Amino acid sequence: MATEAREENVYMAKLAEQAERYDEMVEAMEKVAKTVDTEELTVEERNLLSVAYKNVVGARRASWRIISSIEQKEESKSNDEHVAAIKEYRAKVESELSTICDSILKLLDTHLIPTSSTGESKVFYLKMKGDYHRYLAEFKTGAERKEAAEATLLAYKSAQDIALTELAPTHPIRLGLALNFSVFYYEILSSPDRACTLAKQAFDEAIAELDTLGEESYKDSTLIMQLLRDNLTLWTSDMQDEVGADDKEKVVEAED
Repeated sequence: MATEAREENVYMAKLAEQAERYDEMVEAMEKVAKTVDTEELTVEERNLLSVAYKNVVGARRASWRIISSIEQKEESKSNDEHVAAIKEYRAKVESELSTICDSILKLLDTHLIPTSSTGESKVFYLKMKGDYHRYLAEFKTGAERKEAAEATLLAYKSAQDIALTELAPTHPIRLGLALNFSVFYYEILSSPDRACTLAKQAFDEAIAELDTLGEESYKDSTLIMQLLRDNLTLWTSDMQDEVGADDKEKVVEAED
């Protein structure tokens, strides 16, 4: 793609973002991403791609949670006719989620990860790979869920290996990885101990180097640190008070 066409697609992605037409934002940024065999995405392009997919998948994840909640209520009332209709509707949303996740995962594996040259971009894309496998694990069942969970773990661990050696503890991408990795341990693997250990270590290491944090990333880093602390508070509370754990766990899932 010529530079002019690439710039035009980036502009159209920004326009689509302003208009909150995220499906079209994805289309524009996919075109840009497929040209990176020789030159990787700029930080701006990378962020636009991430925002586009985050909004497209986020809307469906929210829908899925609402539908699943209604399904549970109808099942408790033994309203079989409604339950059958809801299951069919949920399957439609799950199909959309699968399509979106498969699309970005293919883009990551074929274009974005192979061409990433810096530690920062490698961690960014591997974290993204883990995120979208995690979104699949949220609704898949049986062998498919196990496969998605294993792929998530592998991607997050690969990202973590690079982040720990190449990114500062206060770097927002490293902190964001720790946040999402810990949520994965808590929600998908049901391992609150590992979730808390990972989140606490990331938070403590960042606090120790807070005075070295540059002004440009201060807001992003401190926001993620706050989210890490919020999750730690919630999770440790869950572990100490098993009676209310189920209700609290649902709050974590809804907020993620």
